[in-house]
Amino acid sequence: MSSRLLEQLIDAFRVLPGVGQKSAQRMAYHVLERERSGGQRLSDALAEAIEKIGHCARCRDFSETEVCATCASGSRDAHLLCAVESPADRLAIEQATGYRGLYFILQGRLSPLDGIGPRELGLDTLATRLAEGEVQELIIATNPTVEGEATAHYLAQLARQHQVRPSRLAHGVPLGGELEYVDRGTLSHAFGSRSEVPQ
Repeated sequence: MSSRLLEQLIDAFRVLPGVGQKSAQRMAYHVLERERSGGQRLSDALAEAIEKIGHCARCRDFSETEVCATCASGSRDAHLLCAVESPADRLAIEQATGYRGLYFILQGRLSPLDGIGPRELGLDTLATRLAEGEVQELIIATNPTVEGEATAHYLAQLARQHQVRPSRLAHGVPLGGELEYVDRGTLSHAFGSRSEVPQ
């Protein structure tokens, strides 16, 4: 019979995404056998982060202050607002593009079956922000899933209600991809949303 504390540690590791019983067990044993000081650092960092990191009042991203550094920056273009599902999506856009506008983090997507509606995504906060009149374009960067598309549709309607131009990220054939290897859904979507070649 293993100890109660060991079982609690294994269960605690299982809270992480993609970590099952075996992985959690391996992690717990590794920390106890070889990495106790690292485990203590992890514990301290986790406790401090949970206590001190909240959400930005403007964009809902993770922040230690009421307004995050991105929203507080005077060098960002306040006329552009990009709506993303998660902080990880914001980071991906920030690292891969030269986008200099602001963000709104939904912290999810519409999913009525899971009890996630407009209120849970902070869309009342977004509506207030759009009503201020500074935002001219809402760039909708939700994922191309069924829920992501439903969320995008809702966001586009919300933007139009406030005389803000909605735009959607392009989806389709990846750069460097070959048509014969692209999945049917992606190819069909790319074909249906084709655009005119500029001169």
